[in-house]
Amino acid sequence: MDARAGEAAETSGRGGAGLPLAVRELLAGGVAGGVAKTAVAPLERVKILFQTRRAEFRGSGLIGSFQTIYRTEGLLGFYRGNGASVARIVPYAALHYMAYEEYRRWIILGFPNVEQGPVLDLMAGSIAGGTAVICTYPLDLVRTKLAYQVKGVVNVGFRESKPSEQVYKGIMDCVKTIYRQNGLKGLYRGMAPSLYGIFPYSGLKFYFYEKMKSHVPEEHRKDIIAKLGCGSVAGLLGQTITYPLDVVRRQMQVQALSSSSLVGRGTFESLVMIAKQQGWRQLFSGLSINYLKVVPSVAIGFTVYDSMKVWLKVPSRDVAVLTEEQRNTAPIPSS
Repeated sequence: MDARAGEAAETSGRGGAGLPLAVRELLAGGVAGGVAKTAVAPLERVKILFQTRRAEFRGSGLIGSFQTIYRTEGLLGFYRGNGASVARIVPYAALHYMAYEEYRRWIILGFPNVEQGPVLDLMAGSIAGGTAVICTYPLDLVRTKLAYQVKGVVNVGFRESKPSEQVYKGIMDCVKTIYRQNGLKGLYRGMAPSLYGIFPYSGLKFYFYEKMKSHVPEEHRKDIIAKLGCGSVAGLLGQTITYPLDVVRRQMQVQALSSSSLVGRGTFESLVMIAKQQGWRQLFSGLSINYLKVVPSVAIGFTVYDSMKVWLKVPSRDVAVLTEEQRNTAPIPSS
């Protein structure tokens, strides 16, 4: 028996507290997503307010926006919408990471001659991202609508003040209101740009992460600093390439709450409309904040995921594929 087969036998024997492999991958992904999202929640709130062009936050800058939120909503204001965000990201990240591992194994088993490397990670990551978005999109919509609301009285240009609306009281109230007004279709408004964006972003994120790790010396690949560095670069590059579609998605999600001209328009038509009416810079509004958010978020996500896999005794990808092959080729016992 070679070394990989021996490791496979050992791993299948101990089983990570007896949980199936897919369940362990779900748990690892869910914890990673929840920790990473909560760590950057304040920056996420400000980014959404920039993307959706709240009048009170135009030209405020990062520090000014933090001051406005703290003055009008207090410390908890930085986490407005984070409950919906975590409620979305935990199942989303769990599905995302688990689906990535499963699709990767299926591709290898279905196409034994496929080259195992970053390109394979690009393919598996892209399909996994689309799967996760379709399953959890309504929670992303709710998160955006809750984060868009600004409670209390806000000064606009120091010349006038107005009470800001608070349309939704919480997650369930938001879901019920959207469904009552627009039906099931309303819960998936803006999903098209999400899918257009997540396919390349998710794939590129896994691609760059595995590509960066391949350049790290073998003895340092398990170091937390190395994982954080690889995750940071992966998030930075993937997000920059796909960011304009994220802006389109956010504006489509809150169009009912704002005087948006995007009502009834498709994704690419909306992209052109934003560039013409708001300027091409608006397609990258909040990107600098997103850099501050994405770098730690993706880095923390990948690092926590890899650490959880070790803690849950998830086997390495090669061993998992080998175990699957052994199960598929095992002789059927005679009755």
